[in-house]
Amino acid sequence: MAETLTQALAALFSFAGMGWLALSLEVHWRQLFGRQASLGPGTVRRLRLAGWAGLLLSAVFCFIADRPSMAVLVWVMLLAGAATGVTLLLAWRAHWLRLLVLRSGS
Repeated sequence: MAETLTQALAALFSFAGMGWLALSLEVHWRQLFGRQASLGPGTVRRLRLAGWAGLLLSAVFCFIADRPSMAVLVWVMLLAGAATGVTLLLAWRAHWLRLLVLRSGS
């Protein structure tokens, strides 16, 4: 049961990390918040930091759940799946990614 939970957390952090990295790009930010929305350098920095931290936590949970040789394989597969999932969300339901952004003043 604990292995299943850690794998689920690894998948969640992988997806969130890829989402944050995607939202750190101006084109995807404007896709969510409108053409006039500006993405400041501080926001870019925070989104990228959150994205890389999410991917790192995903790797950590993979290594907790399984032996190293299998953990690396599962982590790489999670990265590919998360990147595909975020891409599909950006294409069809981009507004769902707003859940990943906490904006002050909105």
